[in-house]
Amino acid sequence: MSETTRQALPLQRVLLLLLQSPLTILVFVPVVIALLDPDNLVSVLGIAVRAFAGTIPFIVFAVLLIAFLKAAGAETLVAQAFKGKETRMIFLAALFGGLAPFCSCEVIPFIAGLLALGAPLSAVMAFWLSSPLIDPPTLLITASALGWPFAVGKAISAIALGLLGGYATSYAMKMGLFRDPLKKNTVGCSSCGCGPSPFSGRPVWAFWKEEKRIVLFRSEVMTNGTFLVQWLALAYMLEGVLVTYVPAVVIARLVGGTGIVPIAVAAVVGIPAYLNSYIAPPLLAGLMEQGMSAGAAMSFMVAGAVSSLPAMAAVWSLVKRGVFFAYLGFGIVGAVLSGLLFQLVV
Repeated sequence: MSETTRQALPLQRVLLLLLQSPLTILVFVPVVIALLDPDNLVSVLGIAVRAFAGTIPFIVFAVLLIAFLKAAGAETLVAQAFKGKETRMIFLAALFGGLAPFCSCEVIPFIAGLLALGAPLSAVMAFWLSSPLIDPPTLLITASALGWPFAVGKAISAIALGLLGGYATSYAMKMGLFRDPLKKNTVGCSSCGCGPSPFSGRPVWAFWKEEKRIVLFRSEVMTNGTFLVQWLALAYMLEGVLVTYVPAVVIARLVGGTGIVPIAVAAVVGIPAYLNSYIAPPLLAGLMEQGMSAGAAMSFMVAGAVSSLPAMAAVWSLVKRGVFFAYLGFGIVGAVLSGLLFQLVV
């Protein structure tokens, strides 16, 4: 390898990191608009700034809440859902999946530990399906961008999807399917860098009495605050671009109106369109303003969360192909059903 090539490699890595940063895109978008269409720059920025300003109270509360839960070790309570009868485990796993402040890679050692202790695949499936859809911060962000009816509907969809997948998996196993669901050399794996496994220990609600928990609280405030501000600022910037440049008739033609077709289309489109749970609500707000139906928006959000790369990686890393595709199938069916039911209610 030549000296020039060696020098070019670090530069390529730096450029790649910059392109992956939301701040880079946040700066790049208005610069491009200023150069190509300066007349609409104020309009785009105005939409973004007004929407972001309205979200600030939700951001502050969400950041403090997630920092409190992490510092107290509240995620250790989730392990209690996997004790007792199978039907009880499925119900509690679906419920707690939406309450645990896990990052996606923390789920891997947590689930590996549960499977090692004999937790049934049905309860694990319920947890896997509900956990990517909702947690306390995303509930608040969704409420801010799309309103509380949508946020509550998403939370109910998360629990219902977990129950659907959990009980369907339980029935499939009784019929002889998924007899050996785990990949080799998966159970007992260690954490992948997001902190210690949450499988052990007890929560300490008065976390301020321990110095290490105070340090963790401050760290989580900074980390999550930076993360949310960056991604939400980018999301609202893209919402401004969407509202300004994408004709409403195009959105309405694809995913507008009533019936199953726009909802199914939204579910299919939502699968490859990986949007994290923080950036999706503002973008969907822009799409709904342009003519997307409420049912299609719900379907898109559910399908996109279940099929996101981190969520799928957590499943793929531990189980065999049949279980993985069952997970995706439950996600797609659940997305369409969630959209249809939400469309009927709102």
